[in-house]
Amino acid sequence: MVPKGLRTWFVIHFIADYLFGIPLLIAPNWLLGLFGWPSIDPFSARLVGAALIGIGGVSLLERNASLDAFRAMLNMKLLWASAATIGMTVTMLGSDYPLIGWGIVGIFVVFFLIWLYYRLKLRG
Repeated sequence: MVPKGLRTWFVIHFIADYLFGIPLLIAPNWLLGLFGWPSIDPFSARLVGAALIGIGGVSLLERNASLDAFRAMLNMKLLWASAATIGMTVTMLGSDYPLIGWGIVGIFVVFFLIWLYYRLKLRG
């Protein structure tokens, strides 16, 4: 059985991903400029926006899926969050990006821990 809390986290994840994914896709210079980002590559920013929209969209569409589907989605979310966290941390350590970058790393770490908790709970 899929815990109700996990289904709720999938909806929260959808909202968070769309709040950032849509502006990154449509207006990356504007969004990143709000945070004082020093250099903006619209191509990369839009790619991240598209990934957030895709992953967040699946979170909403599949929130009522089967246990096996949740296991697979959690595996994907764990891979995405861990790879993104490693990549962003390496970048932040070797650069002079605004402190908001560490906040973004923190958000990914929190989601990674949430997904890990539920994935361990749904072992199988």
